[in-house]
Amino acid sequence: MTDEGRNQRKVRLGKVTSAKMNKSIVVSIERRIPHPIYKKYYTRTSSLMAHDEKQEAKVGDYVKIMETRPISKLKRWRLVEIIEKAK
Repeated sequence: MTDEGRNQRKVRLGKVTSAKMNKSIVVSIERRIPHPIYKKYYTRTSSLMAHDEKQEAKVGDYVKIMETRPISKLKRWRLVEIIEKAK
């Protein structure tokens, strides 16, 4: 695999909603989509489980996660960086 293939991985920004597990976090990702008929925008939320090797993310942090190989049954993402710490 060349280095170009690694850069094609999906990257998402979201807020940490749970950090109680060992080396795992749950990240909520909100996206705004228009209603197909009325064209009014509303938010849809997805929850993704991500791998946090150093256990540095806390609840409320705004983080960047990247797609990776399956780490466990539900984990297919890993923490790249913490963009903003929770207050």
